[in-house]
Order: sequence, then C-alpha cells, then structure tokens
Amino acid sequence: MEVLKIATAGSVDDGKSTLIGRLLYDTKSLTTDKLEAIEKTSKQKGYDYLDFSLATDGLVAEREQGITIDVAHIYFSTAKKSYIIADTPGHVEYTRNMVTGASTSQAAIILIDARKGVIEQTNRHFFINNLLRIKEVVVAVNKMDLVDFSEEKYNAIKSDFQTLMGKRDYQDQRITFIPVSALKGDNVVNKSNNTPWYTGETLLEHLEALDMAAVSNVGTPRFPVQYVIRPKTEEFHDFRGFAGKVYGGELSVGDEVVALPSQTKSRIKDIFFYDKKFQTASRRSSVTITLEDEINVSRGDMLVKVGDLPTIEKEFTATISWMDSQQLNAGSKYVVQHGVNKVLAKVEKIHHKIHPDYSGIDEDTSALGMNDIAQVTFKLNKPIFYDKFKNHRTNGSFILLDTQSNNTVGAGFIS
Repeated sequence: MEVLKIATAGSVDDGKSTLIGRLLYDTKSLTTDKLEAIEKTSKQKGYDYLDFSLATDGLVAEREQGITIDVAHIYFSTAKKSYIIADTPGHVEYTRNMVTGASTSQAAIILIDARKGVIEQTNRHFFINNLLRIKEVVVAVNKMDLVDFSEEKYNAIKSDFQTLMGKRDYQDQRITFIPVSALKGDNVVNKSNNTPWYTGETLLEHLEALDMAAVSNVGTPRFPVQYVIRPKTEEFHDFRGFAGKVYGGELSVGDEVVALPSQTKSRIKDIFFYDKKFQTASRRSSVTITLEDEINVSRGDMLVKVGDLPTIEKEFTATISWMDSQQLNAGSKYVVQHGVNKVLAKVEKIHHKIHPDYSGIDEDTSALGMNDIAQVTFKLNKPIFYDKFKNHRTNGSFILLDTQSNNTVGAGFIS
C-alpha cells in the first residue's frame, strides 16, 4: 500500500492537533481505549464536545497548555493509502521542529484560523515548505464555524495567501484551498452542508486522490552502501553483496554503474530482497545488490548509473537551519553526516541570514542562534558525492553533528 507522509503547520491554536484527531475519529482509526480517554478528559475539562487534540498531544506540558511542543508522528490507514502525519508545533521558538517534521514529507497542510487570516507564522511555515521543496500544499482555512462559514472571509484569506505565493522561488508546488472546521468535522472527511458555495473535495478526498509519483521528488537513482554482506557459510562462501536503500529512481539488473569514490565501473548482476531475486529495485526499496565484477566497494560508498554522476567536491554552500542553543560561528568545526558518510567540516563563511517570513535577508551576520536559517559555505576534509537539494531531496540534504557531544545541531540543504 502507498504511504503518504504529511506535515502539518500553522500558528498556535490554529487547530492542527484537532484536525488530525478529527481525521482519526472520522476514519475510525482511534482505538476504543484512546477514544474513551478523550471522552473522559473532555468531560473533566467541562467541554460539551470531544477535544480531538488529545489524540496527538502526548506530553503533559502540551495537555496542560493546549499547545503542541514536540513533533508527534501519527499513523493511520484507509482502504487506499497509509498515512504518516507529522504534527509540528506552531510557536516561533520551535521553528527547528517544523523543519524536522517536514523534511521527509511529500505533502503539507498549512492551517489558517479563519478569524485571523494570513499572519507572520503563515509566511514562515509557507517559506519552510518552499525551502524543503514540498510539492503538494493544502491550505486549510480552519474554524469556519466561528465566522459563520463566510464565503467572503474564505475568499479574502485565499487572496492574501495567493499574494504570498508570488514570493516563493519554488514554482513546482500545487496549492489547494479547503474551508474546514476541524472541531465540527466540516469538509475534513465528510462534505459539509454549511459550505454550499464550496464545490471542491474534502481534505481526505484530496489526500486520497494524490498521485504519489507526482508528489514525490523523483530524481536520478542513488544507492549509498550501508553494509557489505559476506556470509560466513559454505553455501554462500563467494557471495559479496552491498546492502542499502535506493533513492531517487530505479536500478535494474544489467544497469552499468559507477562506484564512488573509486569511479570504477561494473554492471548489476542480481538484486535481492531477503531471499528473493528481483529484476528492478524501485525507489525507496531496501535491497542487496551484487555486481558482475569484483571491485572495491565499502560502507559509505555510492553506486550510481554511468553518465549520471553527482557532484564530487570538498566544498559546498547550503541553506542551514540551526537547532542548537550554542551559536554557529565562522571557523567552527562540525561533522557533516551526508547519508551514511560522516565528514569533518569547517564553517568557511556565513553569507547571510534569511528571514523566514519573506521579509528579506541580513547580510551583517557573524553567528547563528537557535532557529536561525542562513546561507553557509563549508569546507570538508574529504569529498562527498552530493546533488543540489532542488534536484534530489535525499542526496542534497545533511545534518550537522557537534564534534564533542555528537548531538544534532543543524540541518542543511545543499544549494
């Protein structure tokens, strides 16, 4: 079954957790004990309705304050698709969490409170979706019940957001507007009688109809080798396979490939998934590949098709989302983890800080603080094999690790 990964975004109290809870409730994806717990807690709070945000807000601090702090991943399925939803926090100080939640998503839902309209956080979250090259964006104008399901109000918000769309640099996005009431369930799973002026799909209908190939960032095939398999049995004494995950495109038996960094060539002999052989390894499949020739390939190397090499350099410029309380300074050293590879890197230059609300850049920048986004150049102690992020989301992204603590301190997107 196809799996669609979705990130939610929106300002504080726009109803992200409630929307997801409503999706789970109306698709009958909540377990009996979970539903009973929601009913009990809602009554204790004196609500005359079910507080669906309790389905996703798991931290005590989240339940006490009625806000989302950490990224929660919610899983549910329908007859057509399986879904993984990243419920990300709306606060400005948790921008890094939103980057984390959206970094692997194929679609995004940006919620807008119908009473407030497009605000600064809307700009910020749309900017991050643009930065992460998410192709499918749903703008859910929520809390329509609090504005009497006003078509005029909905159209005004839609017009304001379309003005915001003119500022983006990534044009391959499809933007869909849907008026909803997450609390009441209007246009979430079931069509609402309160919006006769809206003739489009409900939110779930729209998600169900998405073409997975269209929303996925399909690029050229990249196969980072995670493990070399050499069974110590008599039967498979001569077996030498390379285990990993196929990113971007497909690899097939007979394809001529290049092993990086050695740049030696061979052809794919067999493709295994456990004990079964396949003619083709599809995108995002984890397989073991054998080659016709005995060439030197080890963990951290990469197999690519002949004539389709990535950039092989010891320097690159990237957009960085800084996630640590300790500042990033020019000259500092970090470990760049790019796929399987870990490489020591030095911050060569901080070019400028980017204001993620589309208000411009700050060129007078000597350091980055938590949640800052900036353009930075790195020099590495050995080459890596990368693509531009706009061409290949997986092979164009990386994380930064602190050399002392080994903590993840930043995420980067190669430009």
